[in-house]
Amino acid sequence: MSLSEWLISKRNLALKNRNDLNKNTFQVPDNLWIKCSHCGFLMYYKNLNHNFKVCPKCNYHFPASSQDRIHYLFDDNSWLPLNSNLASADPLGFSDRKLYSQRLKDMKFKTGLADAVQTGIASIEKISVACGIMDFRFMGGSMGSVVGEKLTRLIEKATDSKIPLIILCASGGARMQEGILSLMQMAKISSALYKHKKQGLPYFAVLTSPTTGGVTASFAMLGDLIIAEPKALIAFAGRRVIEQTIKEDLPDNFQTSEYLFEHGFIDLIVSRIDLRSKLSQLLSLYSSSV
Repeated sequence: MSLSEWLISKRNLALKNRNDLNKNTFQVPDNLWIKCSHCGFLMYYKNLNHNFKVCPKCNYHFPASSQDRIHYLFDDNSWLPLNSNLASADPLGFSDRKLYSQRLKDMKFKTGLADAVQTGIASIEKISVACGIMDFRFMGGSMGSVVGEKLTRLIEKATDSKIPLIILCASGGARMQEGILSLMQMAKISSALYKHKKQGLPYFAVLTSPTTGGVTASFAMLGDLIIAEPKALIAFAGRRVIEQTIKEDLPDNFQTSEYLFEHGFIDLIVSRIDLRSKLSQLLSLYSSSV
């Protein structure tokens, strides 16, 4: 073998070894690590999920889906969905940069939900409850006619069944694409809650971040007991709108759970990690009193 042939064979062997190495190189999967947006702590995504999506270093509460909350709160295999087939139409033919009907299709495909709330009957430590869980992923958890109808039917079911009611709120407010139809849901849900209360049945409102607009102005603040997650944004109007209206600077912690608790607007601040046990305790107190 000549020198040139020997060099070519060596080069081909080196190329083959490099290609084989590349094929066998371990690929780091996506979403293996996540960084806390509040304190910068780097952690395994699985560890975050095991900790109820709460940062173990600073207690920052990451956004949680309605499906996450079902898993965190209720006894295994106890969730029985109600009215899961209800979905919004486009009664006003609304469009901005995109047709409202198309936005709904996109949201359904992206989230796997029919609308911005899941409702159902479940149990917490074997105590039956009716529960509505809003999901911010679906158009910012906005309250349209279907959200209002599902929550109203849920409340009526709780009243007829004589069981406690829990609603976990996460919303940007009323859904502008449905105009006055979305605002009407405030009165409809509030009326159903009044009938529930007249039966001597408890309603616990759990406010997560964010809870704003027409949701805050209605059923979110009508609970017999109002619970909030730590540092949750809870408001009606936006901070900038208020400052421009009153011509004053607002405190840094304005519209947080802690500020509202200090001023008597909410009753408890409970970490997501402890929420199941706290609700179980409260439900047990109710059960023993009836």
